Amino acid sequence: MQRMNGCEWNDETGEINGFNLYSYDGEDFLTLDLQTLTWITPKPQAVLTKLRWDAQKDRLKLNKNFLGHRCPEFLKEYLQYGRSFLQAAVLPSVSLLQKTPSSAISCHATGFYPDRAVMFWRKDGEEIHEGVDPGEILPNNDGTFQLSVDLKLSSVTPEDWQRYDCVFQFSGVNEYIITKLDKTAIRTNWEKPTDMGTFIGAAVIVLAFTIITAVTFLTYINKKSPDDGSEQSERLNPQS
Repeated sequence: MQRMNGCEWNDETGEINGFNLYSYDGEDFLTLDLQTLTWITPKPQAVLTKLRWDAQKDRLKLNKNFLGHRCPEFLKEYLQYGRSFLQAAVLPSVSLLQKTPSSAISCHATGFYPDRAVMFWRKDGEEIHEGVDPGEILPNNDGTFQLSVDLKLSSVTPEDWQRYDCVFQFSGVNEYIITKLDKTAIRTNWEKPTDMGTFIGAAVIVLAFTIITAVTFLTYINKKSPDDGSEQSERLNPQS
């Protein structure tokens, strides 16, 4: 024997529907009709139980009061608690990212909750779509979410960058997080390539210095060797 009871509440129309039913081996056995305050059964085996429960008027009134009043009150309270929790929005951290100087600028928001959010690029305060590649909202491991929207700036001069900004907004909320397109704020792992001319010039200087040092040292050795040999011969043959 299984039992299920509860209520449904339509927050738009205010309609309340309570239910109290029993089943046996997965099939309906007894169902309470709150309009007539009688039990309904499709099973002949439950007729005697139905008649006995129909005669319990006080119990029927308790069921009607609980399913029609107390249950909806509990439901509204739980819904209010749930909404308070769900509406506790967590704002994201927003960054500007770029892989290379020629790639698009990515406006990246991460760590926000809930996932009902939008993000877009603006120019002079107006939302733009040309050159914009919107991304999808993705989950983080901690239960928060992330979102990226790319902006291609290949045809935009550096002087016009200040006219652009990235806007993050939770759906249905009038508060915004606005991030100005600022070149100094862009985060990237790109490193400026080494100036080959400077590198080659430095290498030539080092090589030339090494050659000059080696030549000077060899010249010094060659000049000194004969004198050292004569002096050593005189020491070995003092009579000559």
